[in-house]
Amino acid sequence: MKSTIVGVDLAKRVIQVCVYTNKAVRSNKEMTPNEFTEFLAKSKPMTVVFEACGTSNYWLQKALDFKHDAKLISAQLVASVRQNQKTDKNDALAIVQSAMLPEVNFVVGKSVKQQELQSIVRFRELCIKQKTALSNQLDGLLAEFNISTAKRNGGLKGAVESTLEDAENGCSDLFRQALDTAGKLYVETIESLAIYDDCLEQSISHHPECKKLLKIEGVGTINAINLYIALGCAELGQFKKGKDASACIGLTPLQHSSGGKTKLGSIGKYVKNSMLRSLLIAGAMSCVIQVVKREARTTKEKWLQGLVERRGKQCAAVALANKTVRTAFAMLTQGTEYRAELISAS
Repeated sequence: MKSTIVGVDLAKRVIQVCVYTNKAVRSNKEMTPNEFTEFLAKSKPMTVVFEACGTSNYWLQKALDFKHDAKLISAQLVASVRQNQKTDKNDALAIVQSAMLPEVNFVVGKSVKQQELQSIVRFRELCIKQKTALSNQLDGLLAEFNISTAKRNGGLKGAVESTLEDAENGCSDLFRQALDTAGKLYVETIESLAIYDDCLEQSISHHPECKKLLKIEGVGTINAINLYIALGCAELGQFKKGKDASACIGLTPLQHSSGGKTKLGSIGKYVKNSMLRSLLIAGAMSCVIQVVKREARTTKEKWLQGLVERRGKQCAAVALANKTVRTAFAMLTQGTEYRAELISAS
């Protein structure tokens, strides 16, 4: 960390900048975005710490372009350090104080490529939620008219079409118009989901980091992209070890130790990236189901079979997901390729 530390509290129209050097606060003033950009361009290399928020990745990249040591810090940590009332000046000072704490876990920054991929993934997740909500609503409303969607050809889409075509079902013109609009919206949602899936498939070919992650057991297109987004690249990554990344995703047991007694619990219910953890465990479970049906071909499969016998499939799936994250972290940070170690024939 540089001798000069700058704490930056970001907002839409104004930016509060606190400069700390030689064990004293030299300035703590408000700037416009243009003034802050000029400040970064003219200043000598220093440590610039941003509170993680909506625009923090943009300014992180901007500070890195000007050769500064830029970092992101969590808002929860800043809030725990802040003294007195919540103001922009106090927030900026608290950011500086938080950055100087020993053993600080900084937030992982994202490159422009990672932000673009994350946007596509978020669009897809929203589309899935909209599709589920719309299909449940249509299914429930049609059931009010004793129209079942399960037994019809084409599922929900076929049920809507047959209801509109049936002139003797007693439905009014207004209801038919509303049902037709909802049916078209459902079809458009399915088509949009297919477009997002195609975008993610194409992005794999444009990102070699994601492509090589596909070689890991239980990692498909979605998991490869989400791992690349979560773990960060070598330039912006803040995790020191693979186990730190795995703990951040929520794949390590919670620890509650005291008095020299070590006690490990479950992996925990609440995590920040529950979607990624669920996808990784689902992918690992598919591997577990396949491995237990045949003889082990690699040392990892042999280890997995032994773990299933000792602890069961669920625990084995979580352990494999943990190993997947640590393997992916090593591949992304060290530029290595994944090679499964085959069992030598005896």
